Amino acid sequence: MRKYSVILVMLSVGLGGMVSCKNRTKSGKESEDILTGKLPVLVDQTLLPIIQESADVFESSYPNSSLEIMPRPEIKAVNALLSDSAYVVVLTRKLNNQEEAYFNKRGIQPKIFQVASDAVVLINNRSTADTIVSQKDVKSLLEGRLAGKRMIFDNANSSTLRYLKDHFNMEKIDPKAIAAMKDSEEVMKYVSENANAVGVIGYNWYLKAVEKNSQLLDKIRTLSIESVSAGADKAGFYKPSQSTIADGVYPFIRPVYIMNYQPNMGLGLGFSAFLTGDRGQRIVLKAGLVPATMPGREIIIRDESYIN
Repeated sequence: MRKYSVILVMLSVGLGGMVSCKNRTKSGKESEDILTGKLPVLVDQTLLPIIQESADVFESSYPNSSLEIMPRPEIKAVNALLSDSAYVVVLTRKLNNQEEAYFNKRGIQPKIFQVASDAVVLINNRSTADTIVSQKDVKSLLEGRLAGKRMIFDNANSSTLRYLKDHFNMEKIDPKAIAAMKDSEEVMKYVSENANAVGVIGYNWYLKAVEKNSQLLDKIRTLSIESVSAGADKAGFYKPSQSTIADGVYPFIRPVYIMNYQPNMGLGLGFSAFLTGDRGQRIVLKAGLVPATMPGREIIIRDESYIN
């Protein structure tokens, strides 16, 4: 079913390309369609690097479009969506039934597409001896039962914290066992300076640090996490990577969704089609995450005849 939804979106983009030729109306105002106009996009701040990069490419490809990327902690992003601050949001979860009810009452059916698979990553200071951690110990950290250790999140309303609570089916955590920073980069900086800290960030933030050749990488490492649900032939500890996410052996994998609640055919549909289309999926692949659909490979075959 998802396959056909993507095809419909891509057909819409093709039609929108013809419509977008009309850059301005007679009154001098910009026309708006799926490739033209301005669009605020709420983004879970743990996903900011990959979405910002995609938005930059989209805007350069369609100069009549303007995307306002608004990074927020997950809870605040959802609240902003429900308060009509924007109608397009990128999250690592779908809205729950209570949240969806707001749009159902207004007769708005969302267009939801998975863009990629990301991961929740644990990092520590290289001065410590630990390079692996069991899931039991991760839960104990959240419960405050590992003395001398503290988990550092990008925000108290972060999707990474919500993910771990859901993963371990925890209703409460020990507030003294965690601390919140301003963003994921601040988490990495804090961990680089504190040996007793375990940082929790999105994998795409770590990849961004690698791309920038950040000096923080000399002081932090990603921890290998125990994969308790893997089969006997794959049991063990795994670092986050494109291959361990794609194979499903890294335990803390999370989907990335773009959800469009625009009541009409607007720029949100065009951006969704771009993210889930070949170019958007290539950006995901190149960034080191796992695309929702693997981009096709173009193979040129030449038929050459030789006369002896």
